[in-house]
Amino acid sequence: MKYDFDRVIDRHNTYSIKYNMVARGKPDDVLPLWVADMDFQAPPCVIDALIKHSRHGIFGYSDTDNTYFETLRNWFARRIDWNIEQDWLIKTPGVVNAIHIAICALTKSGDGVLIQQPVYYPFASAVRLAGRKLAVNELLYENGGYSIDFDDFEKKIMDNNVKLFILCNPHNPVGRVWTYEELIRLGDICLRHGVIVISDEIHQDFVYDGHRHLAFAGLNPTYRDITITCTAPSKTFNMAGLQLSNIFIANTRLRERFIQEYARCGFSQPGVMGIVACQAAYEGGEDWLRELLGYLTGNLSFLQDFLISRVPRVKLVKPEGTYLAWLDFRELRLNNRELDDMILHKAGLWLDDGPMFGAGGEGFQRMNIACPRSVLQEALERLERAVLPI
Repeated sequence: MKYDFDRVIDRHNTYSIKYNMVARGKPDDVLPLWVADMDFQAPPCVIDALIKHSRHGIFGYSDTDNTYFETLRNWFARRIDWNIEQDWLIKTPGVVNAIHIAICALTKSGDGVLIQQPVYYPFASAVRLAGRKLAVNELLYENGGYSIDFDDFEKKIMDNNVKLFILCNPHNPVGRVWTYEELIRLGDICLRHGVIVISDEIHQDFVYDGHRHLAFAGLNPTYRDITITCTAPSKTFNMAGLQLSNIFIANTRLRERFIQEYARCGFSQPGVMGIVACQAAYEGGEDWLRELLGYLTGNLSFLQDFLISRVPRVKLVKPEGTYLAWLDFRELRLNNRELDDMILHKAGLWLDDGPMFGAGGEGFQRMNIACPRSVLQEALERLERAVLPI
């Protein structure tokens, strides 16, 4: 391989929240595989571009130009066959920030906002902080995989005055990459009831063989007209700390309402280093990403084989996308407190506990496998030693 993903890089004392154990009440010897933050350096093209701009030495107010948009357009057209227009683009510090803005801009007090739990926990937090009504369409877990209860989805819309639906695709944490048929059924229900869709597609570049990411807004013009699509280079190229996301809103009315609410935040131009990094990554990082996906596929196979052969009571919900593994510990028959204690104090691991993702998360844990293979092996061996006596 051209790129060394086996290299273990010390991230302590680098302001990394992933490794800030003591400040977050964790033992200082735990192995952190929690937050969706890879332990790999960004592509060399990104590092080189940031060094070059740093040497320029001026970091004044900045904004993007036509070349930035052309870079985005080429990336989305090439990677996921989605054609975007420049007028649709709004840049925010992050996807979560955009979701907060969209909820406040496009709903009012008393309106329902629908999510599909277990799901990325800031979704529920954003709904509650905005003072909106949270409605939950719980995903169905059967035979080791997840599906959508479409009847319940539509019923929850009607029963809760739902005006906004937050779609997670690829889904975090269960790893589904929703199919064309599934997305069409969701979209048609939303159209039928006048529901706007926030489509969080931040993990779109992490899709495994046999699956394909589809931009929800690209499925047909009617979906495009009701959709806020949230994307970012941060997950793909491990640069969340540079705080730049690209949000696309085709509908002029929705876009103007979003921009008006965004202005209330007092934020204007994005940081120059985020601009530089994003453009460099999308222009020169595809070869790096290709090798990374191969490495992650190897990590996923290693995880699956290890659990089957050595920790068979812990089941992997095999992801179709993302670099996050959703692990089913329910066969151990531990309550949530006991499971957390076993993971943290006996295994010495820092994972994300399932209940934080909402309904259906009990008895599960989320593990970030975007780390060197040796780190993953150490984590699994720790888990094995902790589980065997139970």
